Amino acid sequence: MTQLRHIAFLLIALVAAGCASQAPRTEIAADDDTAPSAKDKETIEQRAIQRWEFLINHQAEKAYDFLSPGFRATKSREAYAAEMNNRPVHWSKVLPYSQKCEKPTVCVVNLQIDSNVNMPGVKGAVPSVGFVTETWIKTRGKWYILPNMPGTKGG
Repeated sequence: MTQLRHIAFLLIALVAAGCASQAPRTEIAADDDTAPSAKDKETIEQRAIQRWEFLINHQAEKAYDFLSPGFRATKSREAYAAEMNNRPVHWSKVLPYSQKCEKPTVCVVNLQIDSNVNMPGVKGAVPSVGFVTETWIKTRGKWYILPNMPGTKGG
């Protein structure tokens, strides 16, 4: 039974990371090679954490405002909220892990996401820790997450 729990825990970690992952996208680039300011980096981290706190609290309708304007044009607030609030993974905590900004308008943020999953045959929720990679872009003077869309290449 212990081996089954270890396998279940590993599967949950992979599912949680896959469900939450926002792979980096690099097609948005700036002509300038200067990295964002320290203030921008702080803003990005705060916005990434705030967005995840909304998701953790099942307030995806508020997290919607952190999505890039282009992505919001493809999905309504209601559809996004229903999709995110009804995931089988229950996120419980977000922690900043790392950030890499090589362009003034693009940053890749890595976050640690703790979660709990109810699994058949296992009593109670099984805790899991996963990491997500998100690409944040600066557009119209504000930082937004650029979600990975299914069926796209390169992230």
